[in-house]
Amino acid sequence: MFRPTSKPARAAAKAAAVSLSAVTACAATPAALASAAPAPAGTVTRAPAPDDEATGADGTDGTAGPHDVVFVQTSGEDGNRVVAYTRTPEGTLREAGSYETRGDGGRLRGAEAADGHQASQGSLTYVPEESVLIAANSGSGTVSVFEVDGAKLTLRQVTPSGGGFPASIAVHDGIAYVLNAGTGGSVQGFTLDGPRLEPIAGSRRELGLSTDRSQLQYTRTPGQVGFTDDGSRLIVTTKAGGSLQVFDVDDDGLLSAEPVTNDRSPSAPFAFTTAENGRLVVADATNTVDTFTLWKDNTVQPADSTDTGEMGTGRIARDGGTVYVSHSGSDALTAYQVDEAGRLTPAGRTATGAGPTDLAVSPAGDYLYVQTSENGGVETYRIGPDGGLTRTGTTVVPGAVGGEGIVAP
Repeated sequence: MFRPTSKPARAAAKAAAVSLSAVTACAATPAALASAAPAPAGTVTRAPAPDDEATGADGTDGTAGPHDVVFVQTSGEDGNRVVAYTRTPEGTLREAGSYETRGDGGRLRGAEAADGHQASQGSLTYVPEESVLIAANSGSGTVSVFEVDGAKLTLRQVTPSGGGFPASIAVHDGIAYVLNAGTGGSVQGFTLDGPRLEPIAGSRRELGLSTDRSQLQYTRTPGQVGFTDDGSRLIVTTKAGGSLQVFDVDDDGLLSAEPVTNDRSPSAPFAFTTAENGRLVVADATNTVDTFTLWKDNTVQPADSTDTGEMGTGRIARDGGTVYVSHSGSDALTAYQVDEAGRLTPAGRTATGAGPTDLAVSPAGDYLYVQTSENGGVETYRIGPDGGLTRTGTTVVPGAVGGEGIVAP
């Protein structure tokens, strides 16, 4: 996710390798994957944004069919918002509403717009069982809980996150954990009952990271919190810490007193998803994609690793046996097939707009949505039978330069 801080430096870095030292830059090697430029796409014309908790921008009540809605978080430092879109049959997005979170987005020191200001994955989370959307207000130290009805959102709660700079949220079976990326990093647990979060007493766990406010602060914070598929473990990725921290989760939602810390330094695990067989698939900021077996004792064993040949490797999303990885430093997505043994097979490269960060797959597995944070945009791609991508549209989200957080319910 770490990219040169100036346009000339970025151009030079795209032509030559950049060394990684203490997670202050990302190594780049010549691209090894076949390049496939996306199809031309038109820009969606945006209707005027409605008032908070108002009707959709097109004058409707925001109702949409199943699986054709996308929510995008702006992460604005002077007021965070969630913007709702519906997808047309042609695969373009149409704005359906814009909703205040009543909190502020935040920006880590050193994070450029193209990196995403929160340097995380999972700052916006949808809970289908409850029809609830949860947004992290990093600048305010709060999270906002919305009730979801199609593309319409109703704000039901704004509550403290239990720490500084909330940046990632994970939910499983009525238990939510918020990753607070500031002041050394911590996780705080909540129960989710309808559109309300209640703190779990004694659930906060400190991560003990060095998240100082230097110019490279964004390289030192944790990247993501997430549950295993069965909800029995909670995983936190770190960057400069170079680790996968794994907690046990009991029936009441409490975590083990200490995590098992799987040291992966000098690697820099940024974000992860699971493969269909439960293995972990990790996007690493040293520009690799890695798979791991997670054992019962919470240790991990490497299964496979591949050099992406890109810069700024950060976020990851899964569609069946295919994972898609964004590279904010080289403006590209790469795809990989993951087999039952965790082996990775490159499955293509797609050029994107500037600074691709967060990404989400539609529940039907037919579309991929990608935030391009340098211009505050969202690109829509149709997923082919072989996992290939065809761009069908692009739109600029109001006030979302540097924004992070996208979900497709």
